[in-house]
Amino acid sequence: MQVFKDDAVRWLSTLADASVDLVVTDPPYESLEKHRKVGTTTRLKVSKGSSNPWFDIFPNDRFELLLSEIYRVLKKNAHFYLFCDQETMFIIKPIAEKVGFKFWKPIIWDKVSIGMGYHYRARHEYILFFEKGKRKLNNLGIPDILEFKRVFRGYPTEKPVELIEVLIAQSSSEEQLVVDPFFGSGATLVAAKNLDRRYLGCDVSDSAHHHFNSRLQRVGFS
Repeated sequence: MQVFKDDAVRWLSTLADASVDLVVTDPPYESLEKHRKVGTTTRLKVSKGSSNPWFDIFPNDRFELLLSEIYRVLKKNAHFYLFCDQETMFIIKPIAEKVGFKFWKPIIWDKVSIGMGYHYRARHEYILFFEKGKRKLNNLGIPDILEFKRVFRGYPTEKPVELIEVLIAQSSSEEQLVVDPFFGSGATLVAAKNLDRRYLGCDVSDSAHHHFNSRLQRVGFS
């Protein structure tokens, strides 16, 4: 396993062309800042009462650079999954198509319980499913709504390992390379390890590295 502390775009630029089998990632997209400022998402709030450190937002105007690098490093006939909300989805899709990806559909992560907010409180999140070239899913019987309980009292915006295992199992094989340029809680890296994939991760946040190192010690990964 290798993890790096760097800006996501700069780090991806160091990887070789067509060297990655799968990218699964959850950028700290710009609209999260709006929720943090109004306090509708307590886990993301920076305050004296919050035990969770915040991380820098990845601005919308850098997505074309990011997606171009992801497209470049992916092998031909590979998949790419990106977690986002309904606002960011409409920004990402046309940019990804512009750089060469085929957009298949948004997959719905059903979190089982509703979140905070005011207008039809959300209990789901989107996972945008893109393809470079042509690759079949490993199991055509998996639905486009994936139900997994949200992670409570974890790293901000942490995703369940079991959810990401579905994506990795669908779009890669053992010993293939899975990459996450915004690894955050490290869920993608843990999921890849569980499924006997190789993996690389990057995050610019000190708190992400601290959280992930603590996680490794708890689960005994090397």
